[in-house]
Amino acid sequence: MAYLPVPFGRISVGSTLPVDIRAPDGRLLLRRGQILQSEAHRDMLAAHHACMTETDALAWQKALERQMRLLRQSGADMADIASTPMPAEILDSDFLENRAVNGGWLDLQETLRGLLYQGTDAIAPLARIQGIEQKALTLLDQDPDEGLFVLFQALPDLGLGYCATHALLSGLVGVLTIDKLALPSESRTLLLRSALVMNIGMARPQDSLARQLKAPTEVQRELITAHAPTSADILRGFGVQDPHWIDAVQWHHSPENCNGPDYQKSTLQLLHLADTLVAKMAPRVSRPAMSTLGAAKSMLLEASGPDLSERGAMASVLGFYPPGTYVRLENGEIAVVIARGDKATAPHVASLTNAAGLASGAYVYRDTRLPHHAVRAPLTTSQVNIKVNHEKISRLRRQHGV
Repeated sequence: MAYLPVPFGRISVGSTLPVDIRAPDGRLLLRRGQILQSEAHRDMLAAHHACMTETDALAWQKALERQMRLLRQSGADMADIASTPMPAEILDSDFLENRAVNGGWLDLQETLRGLLYQGTDAIAPLARIQGIEQKALTLLDQDPDEGLFVLFQALPDLGLGYCATHALLSGLVGVLTIDKLALPSESRTLLLRSALVMNIGMARPQDSLARQLKAPTEVQRELITAHAPTSADILRGFGVQDPHWIDAVQWHHSPENCNGPDYQKSTLQLLHLADTLVAKMAPRVSRPAMSTLGAAKSMLLEASGPDLSERGAMASVLGFYPPGTYVRLENGEIAVVIARGDKATAPHVASLTNAAGLASGAYVYRDTRLPHHAVRAPLTTSQVNIKVNHEKISRLRRQHGV
C-alpha cells in the first residue's frame, strides 16, 4: 500500500485528525478521530515520519480545497486562504475512486493554485498534477477556443491568483503551437506538465508581485532569479524521476542551457516563448498589459533564423485577437472575441456596446470579415468597463456554430 507524509505544518494543535496516522511500515500510530494534543505530540509524530494512505491523503486534500473555495466565495483575503489549516472533517464525497479533476478551466485554475501555493507541503502532488494535466488536455481537445476565452478573461483578474492562470494559459498556448508544428505527442505532455509547475518555487510571491505598485525589492529580485532551480528542486522533492521534466522546469527561462534530446529542446523553447508572451499580455498593478497584437508583433520582431517558424506558429494559433480579448470595430462598437477565425485578423466577435459606447442589452454576433465590422484596433481590459457573461457567450457561439 502507498503511504504519503502527513502535512504537520498545516495542522493546528488541538485539531481532530480525520485520517489514520501510521508509521512508514504501516503500524497504526493514531486512529482517525483522535486529537493532536500539543506541539511536542506533533514533533514526535513528525520524528517518526508519520504518514497516511494515499486514499486518505487525496480525500483530505479535496476537503481542504472545498474549504478554501468556501472562504474565497465569502470574500476572505487570499493570504488567509493560502494559509488555511487542514480541515478536521472529511466528507464521504471527498473520497474519490480515481484521480480525476472535475469542472472547467476555472475549476482547474483553482485546483492548481492550491497546489502551487502549498509547494513543498503539497499532499499527493504528482497525482494532482496528473489529474490537472489530463483534464486540461481533455478540455483543450474538446474546445480550444473555450479555454483561450476563459483564461484570457481570467488573466487580468488578479484576485483569482495570477500564478495559476499564467501557468494554464502558457501551457495551452504552447500545446496549440506544438499541434500546429506537428511535433511528437511526448512534446505535448512535457510542455503542459512543465508549464503547470515552472513557477511553483515562487507562486505566492508571483501573485504578490502582480499586485505590487513599486518595483521588486532586492530580496524579491533574488527570489525571481532563483525560482526556476527552486521549482526543479521541489519537483525532485515530490519524487519526480523524469530528467526531461526537471530540466524543462529548471531551464524554462534559459532554454539554450538544456542539453537534452532535440524534441526536449524544441519543447523547452516553445515553453519559454509561451511563458514570455503571456507575461507581456498580463496586467500588473504597476503597469498596463501589452495588447495581444502588440505582444505577437514583438515576439515576431525578436525572431532570428532558427526560431522564426516557432514564433510564427505561436502567433498563428493565437491570432492577433485571441478569444477572451477585446477589440474596437470599424463601426465604433466594442466587442469581445469569442473564437478564432480562419484569418488571424478576422476573429469571431460579440458586440458589447453600440457605436456610442453604451452597453447593449444583448450580445450581437459580428462577422469581422465584413468591412464595417472589421477590427479597427485591439483594446486592453482597462479600456473596457464591461463584465462579460460567459453563459451568454457560450450560447451565442452555439447559435452561430463557432
